[in-house]
Amino acid sequence: MSAFTRPPGTQSRRSRLRRDPRVRRTVLVLALTGAVGVTGAAALVASLRQEEHHSPAPGPSASASGAAPSPGAPGIGDPLVPLDGNGGYTVRHYTLDFDWQAPRTPFQADTTISATATQALSRFDLDFAGNTLHTVTVDGAPATAVRDGDELVVTPAKPIPDGSAFTVRVAYTADPTQRRHRGDAIGDYGWVPTPDGTVLYPQPNGAKMIFPANDHPSLRAPFTFRITTPPDLTAVANGRLVQRARRPDGRVRWTYDSEQPVAPQLVQMAIGRFAFVDGTGPRGLPVRDVVPDGLVTDTEGYRSLTPEHLAWLERRLGPYPFRRYGVLVGDTDLPVALETQSLSVVPRADLLGDQVDAERDLVHELTHHWTGDSVAIRRWSDLWLSEGHARYYERLYSDTHGGDSMEAAMRAAYEQHDQWRHDDGAPAEPTEATLFKRMRYDGSALVLYALREKVGEETFGRIERSWVSRYRGRAAGTRDFIALASEVAGRDLTAFLTPWLYGPHTPPMPGHPDWVVDPVEG
Repeated sequence: MSAFTRPPGTQSRRSRLRRDPRVRRTVLVLALTGAVGVTGAAALVASLRQEEHHSPAPGPSASASGAAPSPGAPGIGDPLVPLDGNGGYTVRHYTLDFDWQAPRTPFQADTTISATATQALSRFDLDFAGNTLHTVTVDGAPATAVRDGDELVVTPAKPIPDGSAFTVRVAYTADPTQRRHRGDAIGDYGWVPTPDGTVLYPQPNGAKMIFPANDHPSLRAPFTFRITTPPDLTAVANGRLVQRARRPDGRVRWTYDSEQPVAPQLVQMAIGRFAFVDGTGPRGLPVRDVVPDGLVTDTEGYRSLTPEHLAWLERRLGPYPFRRYGVLVGDTDLPVALETQSLSVVPRADLLGDQVDAERDLVHELTHHWTGDSVAIRRWSDLWLSEGHARYYERLYSDTHGGDSMEAAMRAAYEQHDQWRHDDGAPAEPTEATLFKRMRYDGSALVLYALREKVGEETFGRIERSWVSRYRGRAAGTRDFIALASEVAGRDLTAFLTPWLYGPHTPPMPGHPDWVVDPVEG
């Protein structure tokens, strides 16, 4: 995600629901025994007491290993966002069915999740916020669902044995007005209306406002998208268009295959009056831009630079890691670009303004496809690896394409680094509220710049190419990066990188003894 056009503002901490299993609480219970919509005053309200200890299911429901079924964890244990993601299963595939009607208008939606149990499950959680729930089934049998904040707790009719494949289907009425706000570079996220449709901004954990998910950046699965629209609108999603079929009622169903696993925060489903503009990148890579009808000509100049950007990054990071790429022009006032996988969202204003600024955003989001999309972060505290790399290469490109020099940009970041550490935490020490503050961008790019100054440009280039090749399609974290950098450089860099990534003070910059950090204020 690019924060260039919206500098991070004053820190604003939002309270988050954290469920302690030792605490009894009253929640809404929806007994789902048929296709019955329950909303508003007609909702069935009951009390569920959640105990610290749960009675095990009887022996016949136990797994083959003999373990008694027990609840899956409500989160994967990320210290910054304890309830993001879920324990007890892995997702093998998502199928999203959307029956789109009009902007800001609720519509029928259906999500089917194919999963495999990693323990004997008496129940499990999905990340799911808002929306009007209708039915939940597990392997075709009605299940009971409990809404607990942003968690949907599903109890199947029968426990699920360890290692078993199972299918969850959630039918609901989607609310395309759902958005939330953060006090950092993200700003508003979730559903973002456009004049004739929508684009999605799921980062960091807004996918749960769109579909039930196992929502953490380290968790990925393939997606199938089936989006039905009025005949005058186009739907687009990550990956390849598999089919466009007109139905007897005149509406059109668009089917897309993500082709590769996608993290929920990188999902894109956009609807509007779009034109597809096809091109070719390095080695014949398909490039497909998706542009609102009235913006095709005016945005062509900067969009046409994508093959050049791809070639420039491939010389530094190796082959582009996905099967296609493109720019989705967002007909929205939100000043935020986002690296949704294989189809980056770039707001129209970015592509109608200054070329240096436009190229910075375009290169930033494209870089994420190597670092952030292909090499996913293991925990949210590793975000510096994603945003820092994107900002580093954005700055490096801009240096030779009309923008500020890399050295000047990094010196300015160095001067402010102690202040950012004080306000927002060191690069690898964010809080949930400061995740997307300036430190994760220019402050983290500075860490990579310091590493380059320490080991030299040639060794740094080998570290970077090794990083994106070794962890392609996998999640990796800060310790992995330090270990790999040490291995490639042929010397232990732990003592060098640790103070750069952690702690209150900025180390001296190698090769620049005259650089001075400004005093901390406040």
